[in-house]
Amino acid sequence: MPRSLATAAFAAFVLSFCSLPAQAALDVGDKAPDFALDAALGGSTFRFSLADALKQGPVVLYFFPAAFSVGCTIEAHQFAEATDQFKQLGATVIGVSADDLESLKRFSVTECRNKFAVGADVDQKVMKAYDAVLKLKPDYANRTSYLISPEGKVLFQFTSLNPYRHVANTMNALKAWQAAKK
Repeated sequence: MPRSLATAAFAAFVLSFCSLPAQAALDVGDKAPDFALDAALGGSTFRFSLADALKQGPVVLYFFPAAFSVGCTIEAHQFAEATDQFKQLGATVIGVSADDLESLKRFSVTECRNKFAVGADVDQKVMKAYDAVLKLKPDYANRTSYLISPEGKVLFQFTSLNPYRHVANTMNALKAWQAAKK
């Protein structure tokens, strides 16, 4: 098989996996697993607790494969741009990956633009609890977003390696939840 044909076949194989509909283990209505982990916001570290954040309102929890990768940078920029609107709707945003805390401290400043926290899940306990492990590369998180109600229930989940739809989808879910509450 010519090299260009082999490369094209491999690319088609990889893309077929990326385009498969992915399902997160947690469905709408499920109890969101509680967690606490070391996180960074604006280069400073703190302990993020889901239970504490839910006392303030809903939480947008999104998992991403790797800090500073192209897709994760795009997604972080989009969440940074939307963070003020999420806050106006009462929601806290946190991103989680298996990256170490030092990397996430830098990522929180440059790519998250000091707008929202990113948590270090180096032992992957949170990723596994939310079924957000990338199947093809289990050392990385899958790109999965959740909206969690203040009562700790999953309101929305979305999994796609495409970084462009996570912010809009979680924002729409948050707005729909807010409208239904009225």
